Amino acid sequence: MGSLSIWHWIVVIGVVLLLFGRGKISDLMGDVAQGIKAFKKGMADDDKPADKPADKPTEPVRTIDQTPPAPTANRTDVGSKVV
Repeated sequence: MGSLSIWHWIVVIGVVLLLFGRGKISDLMGDVAQGIKAFKKGMADDDKPADKPADKPTEPVRTIDQTPPAPTANRTDVGSKVV
């Protein structure tokens, strides 16, 4: 009961071809192949070290000083209403 004969597979393939058409399936397979190629190319690019041009000098790393602001006198008029 669980096994499928060759006729079952022929009917399934025929229905799939009728629903999607031959052109859509081949386009889908082409898109999948392009995606795989792009993924492999991206993985290969990650493995290569970044080439730096010799004519441009490297810039030193710039840092931002995180000094706290100078303390100021407490304001007493905060929250008061002027009438």
